[in-house]
Amino acid sequence: MTGDADATAPGNAVSLRTATRAWFLISLQTFGGPAGQIAVMQRTLVDEKRWIGQRRFLHAMNYCMLLPGPEAQQLATYVGWLLNGTRGGLVAGGLFVLPGLVAMLVLSGVYVAFGDTTAVTAVFAGLAPAVVAIVAQAVVRVAKRALTSPALVAIAVAAFLALALVAVPFPVVVAAAGITGWALHRWRPGALPAGKAADPSDAGPAPVISDDVLHTERPSIRRTLRTLLVGLVVWGAPVGAVALLAGRDSVLTQQGLFFSGAAVVTFGGAYAVLAYVAQQAVQVYGWLAPGEMVRGLALAETTPGPLIMVVQFVACLGAYRDPGGLDPWVAAVLGSLLVVWVTFVPSFLFVLLGAPYMERLRGNRSLSSALAGITAAVVGVIANLGLYFAVHTLFGDTVSVHRSVLHLQLPDLGEPRWVALALTALAVVLLSRARWSVLRTLGVCAVLGLAGGLVGLPVS
Repeated sequence: MTGDADATAPGNAVSLRTATRAWFLISLQTFGGPAGQIAVMQRTLVDEKRWIGQRRFLHAMNYCMLLPGPEAQQLATYVGWLLNGTRGGLVAGGLFVLPGLVAMLVLSGVYVAFGDTTAVTAVFAGLAPAVVAIVAQAVVRVAKRALTSPALVAIAVAAFLALALVAVPFPVVVAAAGITGWALHRWRPGALPAGKAADPSDAGPAPVISDDVLHTERPSIRRTLRTLLVGLVVWGAPVGAVALLAGRDSVLTQQGLFFSGAAVVTFGGAYAVLAYVAQQAVQVYGWLAPGEMVRGLALAETTPGPLIMVVQFVACLGAYRDPGGLDPWVAAVLGSLLVVWVTFVPSFLFVLLGAPYMERLRGNRSLSSALAGITAAVVGVIANLGLYFAVHTLFGDTVSVHRSVLHLQLPDLGEPRWVALALTALAVVLLSRARWSVLRTLGVCAVLGLAGGLVGLPVS
């Protein structure tokens, strides 16, 4: 038992100051995507400090899985709310984002300033193949967990084909999958796997803070409207200010509006939404090149915090290259901060608004079935993201095919990047066979990419 557990008498609440120190230390360890981030909170909050019981922790996590946005950051916000009310939720969720925000801002600036140098280009050329392997591993892991019936497999395949072959917009795919899951529950309930009953016992050590001491708040129309109003004002005010000062057609305004919309359709975590962000940022707005999207994800993989922080890289490059009347560096910093704001404020709003209704949401079988459909579609979405990254990383050129409703990009098989192919194969072995961590695998591939560039190999 840790010192913090000793200092907290059974049944007593933890102080906001003590919780803030713990959340800051947790934020420095949040590498490895949502699974790794949730594992850090599990170990710290449930196993070591024992501030919350296992059953209550999983109860909160299941609710956050229903929401759009980064589920690990939302879980931190929710547990912070349980421990210390609204202030605790804001502190926990904010600290969860802060280290990644600073790291991505610095790394994005380094890329803008030195991205064309041989050494930096070679490092990113080594990172990109590792990202392809990481996304492929994510497809396998999510598929094993989510595709537990033929109907769900069919939804995943349909989502992949809709995105890869017909270029159906991501929000449409998500909505269709949710409706399909709901319809299956209503008219063919046997097509979906029956949910397992929750284990009534708490696995792990008993918490030192009893459930009746954790913060609770009865749902009411007054509270809901007040939270919604404050949240919408805080969310939209910076975008309105940018539109007034820089103009409605400025890159900053475009980024604020686009990522505000993306924040409410990001079911399935960062990997799922990145396909949508990449499509829009590269093909519609032209903020960055396809290969740069892969490099941005590689940076996000190496920094603490949610992987969705890659949007900061996208905004930085787009605003720097089209600053309007601002200094390019000023525009890049403003764009980065604005996009982080509009991406994460909705996550706070969703948690603080919906937490009192959690039990009702968890008990709703129709909603659970709709989310099962969306989770299955996420497998297809991530697979499409992996295909997108692989085509632009492993081959020197692509061939576009547009016939009727068919819209796809095929690799030019005559221009393979042999070094990238070799590094991808190595990353697959390190991740799946040697069971190396994501960070360690990225480090090895970055070093090999740098070495290849210095000896003159065609790494990009």
